Amino acid sequence: MKNYALIACVLFAFIACKTEKKEEAEVAIKDTKVILDPISSSDLETAVIYEANIRQYSPEGTFKEFIKDIPQLKELGVKVIWLMPVFPISKTKRKATGGSDSKFASEFPEEEQGKYLGSYYAVTDFTEINPEFGTKEDFRELIEMAHKNSIYVILDWVPNHTGWDHEWLKTNPDYYTQNEKGEVVHPEGTDWTDVADLNYENQDMRKAMIDDMTYWITEEGVDGFRCDVAGSVPTDFWQQAVPELRGNKDIFMLAEAWEPELLDDNLFDMAYAWDGHHLLNGLAKGEKTLADYEAYIQKMNKDYASDDILMNFVTNHDENSWNGSLKERMGDASELMTALSFMLKGMPLIYSGQEYDLNHRLKFFEKDSFPKTKGDSWKLLQKLGQLKNLNSALNGGKNAAAYERLDSENNILMFERSKNGEAILFVGNFSDEGNKISIPEGNYLDYMVNKKIELKGDAFEIGPWEYKILVK
Repeated sequence: MKNYALIACVLFAFIACKTEKKEEAEVAIKDTKVILDPISSSDLETAVIYEANIRQYSPEGTFKEFIKDIPQLKELGVKVIWLMPVFPISKTKRKATGGSDSKFASEFPEEEQGKYLGSYYAVTDFTEINPEFGTKEDFRELIEMAHKNSIYVILDWVPNHTGWDHEWLKTNPDYYTQNEKGEVVHPEGTDWTDVADLNYENQDMRKAMIDDMTYWITEEGVDGFRCDVAGSVPTDFWQQAVPELRGNKDIFMLAEAWEPELLDDNLFDMAYAWDGHHLLNGLAKGEKTLADYEAYIQKMNKDYASDDILMNFVTNHDENSWNGSLKERMGDASELMTALSFMLKGMPLIYSGQEYDLNHRLKFFEKDSFPKTKGDSWKLLQKLGQLKNLNSALNGGKNAAAYERLDSENNILMFERSKNGEAILFVGNFSDEGNKISIPEGNYLDYMVNKKIELKGDAFEIGPWEYKILVK
């Protein structure tokens, strides 16, 4: 019996020692976490935001592969990474194709069904990680690497609906919108048949949603959220949720919405420049003119407060997959429109692959990827991002640089941005024909070619869709 007692004591000591060492290791891991200062107003003035499509970013489609490239995103001026939804995807009603005649994976032969991975936005569990991408430990490593590089990370949050495998459908069907037969329905007026519509009249559901969002802030260190179809969720939910979330730490909130009221009362920090995006597409196709551009600027000044921030973009996951690649939609005007998205008040977006000359529509429900070869787009975005970061004349946040439209020739857009004694003149030819322009006299840096020039008011030629960024 004494031997057994001795063995038990030794075993207990060994287990206690291992437990103590494990606790010490966990403390050590926590101690190595890089905690960024909360995102500030000055960050928002100079930031570029990057939308990361983890599934399609690499052939592997994992966090680990994306982590390797985070340090070089700084070269593009990126200060915020928006991760498309990282949560498990429902198998029930998993989509295989999109559009009004969309099909579920289950409608295809069994041997084909495995390739249909479904929509990121059909979430099974808001507190877990999609195993396609890796583990929660891998996710934490991603956060760590971003923070080490002074980059904030926001999660794509899906508040409007869940996938059909979500636990709430079993435990709390009253969390969902139901028809007169008591059947849970998908969001009305959409073809989103792979998701179940949430009922925001249910206060318990609201609390559960806020609790799940809080988890990622307090336990996993994320810096905010990009909220999917935020305008389809009652504004009073955001009035309830956002102050509670901000009570944990200062976070960055991006609304996939245009509604100005979502930017009031410290709710969302930024909304989508949807009208601006459609304008850029129209200008590139010759369907819009600079008169439409001027009307857009005037409308933005009227509809939004001077300290509101909009996200400017030439592409994103929806545009690329459903409406076409940048070249497909904008053709020879692609570079001009990209440059303009950096010159306007607001924050410019880069979508995964855009920096690598992405030239095809990425599949939405299946695995895809793109070659990562640094070419013209990388050089372009690198120069634009550095200028955005470093020159206060491109400040686009709550204390944005001044904007002044200058008179110019037909189809020529010329404006000046200025702040703190710095000024940038933007000149663009918005047509497929060459033109002659007269630029105010002065000494400038022709930024894109890094050449100092002296202009004396003489007219000079500018080619189709050509532009100049002239730093005073």
